[in-house]
Amino acid sequence: MTRIVTRMLFILGVSTLSSSLLAELTGSSDLSKYHPPEAPGYASRGEVVVAIGLKQVALIQQPKSLPAGVREIADVTYGIGGGLPLMLDLYLPPDKNKRPVPGLIFIHGGAWAGGTRDVYKFYTVDYAAKGYVAATVTYRLSGQAPFPAAVEDVKCAVRWMRANADQYGIDPHRIAVIGGSAGGHLAMMIGYSSGEISLEGDGGHEGVSSAVQAVVNFYGVYDMATEEGKQSSAVQRFLDGKSFDEAPNLYRKSSPRTYLDSSDPPTLIIHGVLDQTVDIEQADMLAKDLKRLKVPYLFDRLEGWPHALDIAVPANNRSRYLMDQFLKEHLSSGKQ
Repeated sequence: MTRIVTRMLFILGVSTLSSSLLAELTGSSDLSKYHPPEAPGYASRGEVVVAIGLKQVALIQQPKSLPAGVREIADVTYGIGGGLPLMLDLYLPPDKNKRPVPGLIFIHGGAWAGGTRDVYKFYTVDYAAKGYVAATVTYRLSGQAPFPAAVEDVKCAVRWMRANADQYGIDPHRIAVIGGSAGGHLAMMIGYSSGEISLEGDGGHEGVSSAVQAVVNFYGVYDMATEEGKQSSAVQRFLDGKSFDEAPNLYRKSSPRTYLDSSDPPTLIIHGVLDQTVDIEQADMLAKDLKRLKVPYLFDRLEGWPHALDIAVPANNRSRYLMDQFLKEHLSSGKQ
């Protein structure tokens, strides 16, 4: 937990106080149905740091035990990347019925250069208890292999889940990807680049579809070719050290925006207006494009909160509520 708190303090950047704003701009959901809990924001970076230091803002805690009936299968090899095993941890719901359930794949953040899959255990355990099969995955980081390795790995994880659907009681037609920061970018890449052979890789389960039926993007980069992406050292490391001037097509190929079209899956966007790591403009562009293409989406443009907002209990409670509603709606049937 110390690692999570340190990360939060490092990346906090807030400057405006406002009430939370939920804005669903298009899609199949009716905004009037949603009554998410409030998550009042802060006026400045200093206020957030002080609030955390004084324990006025509770931070999420990793579960110390599993809920009744939830089963954990740790260190499952889902594929091979660069000659190394790719691992995931799997959480199965209580065996209340024999019907297949939706599968969720959680993708951690860390600027594509760090992070570990265990940080999302608080989500995977919770969603298994809610009746989903939930996995949190490791992928190759930029220090191990540059783009498109991470995309290939997570696509392999989707193929693994679909290929093993019968064994674990998963409906192969109801799979969602969920990620934060770099993981949000990867979730969008997986969701929007279905059928792009050059991104599939050869990690395993050849011939199985890597398509997903829903995307949840927490504060991820949508367009690497914006000025923000061009100036980012993390993006440059992810793209094998290449600058935009050296490899403009690489920046476009690594951008979810390049692949988005009207056939893509429904998307939930959660992004803090005060994010200084990934600017809110990235989420605004995504929402605008989804609206133009008539792809169903829900956008929580959360004022008063920075990057990694969902490690704070108030913002996390709100985010989970919206995820619950979004997943219930878009993974409720077996239709692709």
